[in-house]
Amino acid sequence: MPVPAPRPVGPAARCSAVLFSPWSRLSLLAVLLAAAATTVALHEPQQLIAQGWRPPLTGGGALALFALAYGLGTAALVPRPVLNLASGALFGAALGTAAAVAGTVLGAGLAFGLGRLLGQDALRPLLRGRWLAAGDRQLSRRGFRSMLVLRVLPGIPFAVSNYGASVSRMRWSAFLSATALGCVPNTAAYAVAGSQASTPTSPVFLVASAFIAVPGMAAAVVAWRRRARPRGSGAPAGAAGRPTDQATDQAAAEARGRAVTGPVRANPRRSPAVSLPVPDRP
Repeated sequence: MPVPAPRPVGPAARCSAVLFSPWSRLSLLAVLLAAAATTVALHEPQQLIAQGWRPPLTGGGALALFALAYGLGTAALVPRPVLNLASGALFGAALGTAAAVAGTVLGAGLAFGLGRLLGQDALRPLLRGRWLAAGDRQLSRRGFRSMLVLRVLPGIPFAVSNYGASVSRMRWSAFLSATALGCVPNTAAYAVAGSQASTPTSPVFLVASAFIAVPGMAAAVVAWRRRARPRGSGAPAGAAGRPTDQATDQAAAEARGRAVTGPVRANPRRSPAVSLPVPDRP
């Protein structure tokens, strides 16, 4: 049976293949992120909220509008701490926390979707290093637990964790649920501090500020100690009363050398080439 000849590929099909290739989509993602970062740096849209912005709606509509603006802002790389403080200043501690958490989940979902749609196919083949492969396995197999740890620990950039998780095979449900649960403590602390910003000497403001600062300082101290530990551990273990493996091997080699090169008593019944005794002949 004759095999049909392949159909020629037209210019439109070739152009579509190039435009929708993994590296083209990754380039589009890079352009979008660069444009968002440039817009934030030049216009500082977070100042519209931080400096007395009032939503045109009231009640639930205002909360929904703020959550939408919050999500779009975080997807566009607007700093979350400023938005969290603004949420508390505009709506109070409780409602501000609810609006900020909703906006956080929305912004994380937008970033996760963009990263998965535009960057995953191009970046997954590059996960060949030991650390990258281990991180990918951790996020893919234990998505909820890993993402929850990343959200709770201070000092991890929000955008980096979003786009990093999008490259893995983590499920949407695990990502969004871990984000919603893990961002509550830090977000609530900022919202409480923002609600008490007019009285910075109040006990509530001081406690909220301490809750924000102490975990970050603790994480910095732990990271510094782990980094400095290999430098300060150069002293040999023998100084503490236990010989190192190198010292043990050297002592054993010296003992073998003494056993071989020690004095040998003259004995006519011994072979001149071998130090072992020659058995008597009958």
